[in-house]
Amino acid sequence: MSPTRTSDVLVVGGGIVGLATAWRAARRGLATTVVDPEPGGGAAQVAAGMLAAVTELHYGEETLLGLNLASARRYPDFAAELTELTGHDLGYRRCGTLAVALDADDRAHLRELHALQQRSGLDAQWLSGRECRRLEPMLAPGVRGGLRVDGDHQIDPRRLAAALVTACERSGVTVHRGWAERLLVAGGRAGGVLTSDGTEWGAGQVVLAGGSLSGRLAGVPAEVLPPVRPVKGQVVRLAMPDRARPLLSRTVRALVRGSHVYLVPRDSGELVIGATSEEMGWDTTVTAGGVYELLRDAHELVPGITELPLTETRAGLRPCSPDNAPLLGPTELEGLLLATGHGRNGVLLTPVTGDALADALTTGELPEAARPFSPRRFGATVLTEQPA
Repeated sequence: MSPTRTSDVLVVGGGIVGLATAWRAARRGLATTVVDPEPGGGAAQVAAGMLAAVTELHYGEETLLGLNLASARRYPDFAAELTELTGHDLGYRRCGTLAVALDADDRAHLRELHALQQRSGLDAQWLSGRECRRLEPMLAPGVRGGLRVDGDHQIDPRRLAAALVTACERSGVTVHRGWAERLLVAGGRAGGVLTSDGTEWGAGQVVLAGGSLSGRLAGVPAEVLPPVRPVKGQVVRLAMPDRARPLLSRTVRALVRGSHVYLVPRDSGELVIGATSEEMGWDTTVTAGGVYELLRDAHELVPGITELPLTETRAGLRPCSPDNAPLLGPTELEGLLLATGHGRNGVLLTPVTGDALADALTTGELPEAARPFSPRRFGATVLTEQPA
């Protein structure tokens, strides 16, 4: 076996959450290592990158709203700092979001969402169908109304992931491209991991940030194993050849006969359409039905999409927790922290997660905004439940 290598912090998982955590830890002066076979991969390669704290609001998630808003407020400075360090264009756009309704039922649902937003003190403006089409002329004539949310922005997650890999490298983070096979526990505390090449990587503290795989790391005691399950999402990418006259100027979202769909136009000329939400275990097959439903619903919103070239279809796995909120910070096992379970909000929550974990790693405590999301909120019964 290779000699043990030691660092202050070892992050298991090199997706955007793990990379942001490693970068922020290194900026605090901690010797940091990331273990991942493909740093910058994971769910970010499929995600659309909506920074939608307002239009993603759901009933029962008012506590999560506070964390989402805190992270959204950090994004402009976070993106600027990352670009200055790496030179990467992140595709960050403050273009706003338009959530629209196509029929009476959709309109009623959107009105209820608007009422919830208003009760939560959020900034969202109700528009008539005509006003929606004035903002986005390519919308279908049947649009019945909508919500204009200028505070919901977007970023390109693939560019974000690449920039975070560069930021880690330039901040002195060691990146080991391999699988973490087992958590090393000795004397009642986490002390590192054993990787697939037989190397023991020792660490003062271990952060488990493996996305939907976080609950599968061997050696993690059952009582602290994160209750994270994979939820499949399929995404379609189209090309808008005329960048001077894009089909849409902002993100458009809708509920079409009960199915959520969104269209995210990028400055690069790409149009991302997503996303299904399927409880299919570890399956990442792109299905004809999934692609058909996305294109059908998107066509009802914006008929012109049928003229665009289809460039990619892909499926990924969101890491979801029982209460649809992330698991952040120290566990009951000394030396083991979690940064996982972000579900549909992984890209949005990347800045606040990196900062919160850096605080926990240096002080032992989560900042106030992150404390409701401690892994300790789940009892042992929930923690030991795993997907079949």
